[in-house]
Amino acid sequence: MNKVAILTDSNSGITQAQSKELGIFVVPMPFYIDGNLFYEDIDLTQEEFYEKLTKGGEITTSMPITGNLMDIWDSILKDYDELVYIPMSSGLSSSCATAKMLSEDYDGRVVVVDNQRISVTQKLSAIEAKKLADLGKSAQEICDALMEVKSLSTIYITVDTLEYLKKGGRLTPAVAAIGSLLKIKPVLSIYGEKLDKYAMARTMKQAKQIMIDALKKDMKNVIKTDNLDEVTISIAHTQNQEAAEKFREVLLNEFPGKEIWIDPLSLSVSCHIGPGALACTVTKKLIDIK
Repeated sequence: MNKVAILTDSNSGITQAQSKELGIFVVPMPFYIDGNLFYEDIDLTQEEFYEKLTKGGEITTSMPITGNLMDIWDSILKDYDELVYIPMSSGLSSSCATAKMLSEDYDGRVVVVDNQRISVTQKLSAIEAKKLADLGKSAQEICDALMEVKSLSTIYITVDTLEYLKKGGRLTPAVAAIGSLLKIKPVLSIYGEKLDKYAMARTMKQAKQIMIDALKKDMKNVIKTDNLDEVTISIAHTQNQEAAEKFREVLLNEFPGKEIWIDPLSLSVSCHIGPGALACTVTKKLIDIK
């Protein structure tokens, strides 16, 4: 039986410590802050990141450095026959396309999965891939299984401030100024390739209700199920643990008996939306994993 390793990046929210517990390898994502290079969860903690972000640090995200990525692959392949690599969504970064190109030199031993996931949905893909590897599936079989449910996942995010969306050029300064004046809470969606505006709310309570209604609608229309056992529901946040736990109580009332994960949102997304954001997701589970 082939030994298959699972590798993702830190956009999944899987920490270096968790990676050891889960048996999943994690590439730390690089960041430039005021011109200095840092690696997520290696020499940059979540707390340090937000401190620099809120103090106005100039933060830019970067894809994994090509040489570093190939070094990681080479190191893993000394102990494994094949490698499944699940990077962040190709719609949000060019790192996936670069990885696919690099994998062509590995004679099929490295399979790159472009199932367009980020944060908690990317983490779920990595965990499910590991279970499939433990069941003896090949790298290509694991990739095929993940791609089969690729479009059956949605994420909704509401932000506490429009400042970072404006800074990143996702809102015009005029819209951001009006939104801040009126205390508007935009609800954004990530479905497939891109981050889009979904709705506008006047209060955080209203924004949460919009997201809950969207999850219910997606279960019916996107995932096409009313069986809670067939989906994973998760919450992500940016430096907002207490609010995330309160939101989980609300979601548990709407989806009784469901286990709901809470995770910090990956830093690559956080730097575009700032602290205080809340996100929720619904994702189809892989059929053959209980």
